[in-house]
Amino acid sequence: MPAEASLSARPAAFSAVRAGVALALVAGFAATLLAMGRPAICPCGTVELWHGAANDAGTSQHVSDWYSLSHVIHGFLFYGLAVLVGRLRGRPLALMTALVAAVAIEGLWELLENSPIIIERYREGTVSNAFAGDSVLNSVADIGFMALGFTIARLAPTWTIVVAAIAMELIALYVIRDNLTLNVIMILHPLDAIRDWQAMRG
Repeated sequence: MPAEASLSARPAAFSAVRAGVALALVAGFAATLLAMGRPAICPCGTVELWHGAANDAGTSQHVSDWYSLSHVIHGFLFYGLAVLVGRLRGRPLALMTALVAAVAIEGLWELLENSPIIIERYREGTVSNAFAGDSVLNSVADIGFMALGFTIARLAPTWTIVVAAIAMELIALYVIRDNLTLNVIMILHPLDAIRDWQAMRG
C-alpha cells in the first residue's frame, strides 16, 4: 500500500495554515541561530550549492553536503513515526500537522547541534575535529532536506524508502566514512576503532 494513505489529508485552508506555521517555525529557528552567534552563511564569504569535503572549514556551511543525506533520512523516520502514532491512536494524523511536528523537532535539533556543548562533543569525540557548527543557511537547508525526505516517504512505497535509506547510508559510508548511524554512535558513545578508521579517509 502506498505510504500516502497512512496520513490523512485535510482541506486546503487547513493545510495552508499548517504550512504557514511550518515556515514561521523555520524563520524562528533561523533568527534564534543568528542570535546564538551562528554565521548567516559560510565565513568564507561564498555560497556553494554543494560542498563535497567531509571535514574542512566549509563542512556544514553551505546549502548541501554529504550530511544532507542524513537529514533526508530524518524525514523518512519522522514520517514513519507519524504513521505509527496514528495507528496507535486509532486514526491517522493530519499530514500537515505531522509535518509541522517534524519541522519543530528538526529545528530543535539544529539549535542543540549548534550549542557549545554539542559542538565540543563533535570535536572531541568524533573525527570531525574541524567542526565549528553550522551556518544558518546550512541549518535551514537541513530542515528543508528533512521536509523533502518526509514528502518522499509520503509519496513512495515503504520498501523503496527502506532501500533508499540503506543506499544513502552505504554511499556516505563509502565516500566519507561517515553517515547517520555512525554519527549517532559517535555522539552517544565514541569508539576509538571507528574514529581511527574514519581518520584514514581521504
